[in-house]
Amino acid sequence: MELLAPAGNYEKFLTALHFGADAVYLSGKSFGLRAFAGNFTINEIKKACAYAHKLNKKVYVTLNILAKDDDFVGLNKYVADLVKAKVDAVIVSDLGIINYLHINFPMLDVHVSTQANVTNLQTALLLAGLGVKRIVLARELNLKQIAKIAKALQRRVEIECFVHGAMCVSYSGRCLLSNYLAGREANRGECVQACRWKYFIREESRDDELEVEEDKRGTYILNSKDLCMIEHLKELSDAGVASLKIEGRMKSIYYVACVTNAYRRAIDILPKRAGEEFVKELEKTSHRRFTTGFYFNEEDRQFRESSSPIQSHEFVAVVLGCKNGKVQCEQRNYFEEGDELEVLSSNKDVHNQIIKVQNLKNDQGEFIKKANMAQMKISFYCSICLKKGDFLRKKIK
Repeated sequence: MELLAPAGNYEKFLTALHFGADAVYLSGKSFGLRAFAGNFTINEIKKACAYAHKLNKKVYVTLNILAKDDDFVGLNKYVADLVKAKVDAVIVSDLGIINYLHINFPMLDVHVSTQANVTNLQTALLLAGLGVKRIVLARELNLKQIAKIAKALQRRVEIECFVHGAMCVSYSGRCLLSNYLAGREANRGECVQACRWKYFIREESRDDELEVEEDKRGTYILNSKDLCMIEHLKELSDAGVASLKIEGRMKSIYYVACVTNAYRRAIDILPKRAGEEFVKELEKTSHRRFTTGFYFNEEDRQFRESSSPIQSHEFVAVVLGCKNGKVQCEQRNYFEEGDELEVLSSNKDVHNQIIKVQNLKNDQGEFIKKANMAQMKISFYCSICLKKGDFLRKKIK
């Protein structure tokens, strides 16, 4: 199965590939559903495609807004530029855009977004008739329903499913709440994540605002848990899923590294099942409590304690190089002499090993006690051979 990782900017793109993604999905400056991610210019998309193809990996670009008539102005030139950039596919949710691409750009592979709400075989067959290469099925389907659709398609059209990341309280992400409360339209890439806010219920006959509590856990009644399927990749494979998708173009570079690395290792040990240690690995980066979503018809999918994500470790440095018993790093969060740092690496032989910070120096070769300036260049003693692009993290006390 393909491992598909998110990239909100070029640094995250490189990180996803370094930590084992087979393909990356990203957005240009237009037509995507993450308006506040860094996103990519056409030149950056061209550069990303060239780099990925050298590694025999793929780049998919989102065109997944729910379009209005005005949105078709400029679409032809933009898609033509994507074709010239040699993108491997575009991800589309709007049926009008899918049909437009089918007529005008038949050479371009089209992947149907989860926001197209494909929940049945008849819709999948209709889309197959429009020449789509892949369908990202709606998250509301369970494994049996996915397997039925995949079997009937007989691999004429690939099936892609989300396996990890934030879940939306609205049906397949089609939300009006953000637009209604904040004037920012979720279906055009501007979601304010109003579902994460705290709400209360008011009894209809009262004119005051007496809060009616659900229970002692709080009132984050719309706030979903995060999807996590790392222990069930074998079931997804058996169901005929071709691509495993990680959510998170707005997430941090550390999130991309940690989650991509965990799922890469879990895929590589199939058919052996990933155990609890893989879940613990995912808990080291930002997340809400985990759920298997709709795959097994789990009933409790809401995280009512808080809207804030949690994590057990924080990202403190990215490795720039390693030689002569020293590791050169760029600082990302505070750490100091004597701290114990954990390695996050695509190399399983050094992954999760502990390094004690000794002989900490700045880029002038001067001994220092603290790495306390953002993106400062530092070095310290290290007996482990790390690779450029590896991460160092520290357990949160």
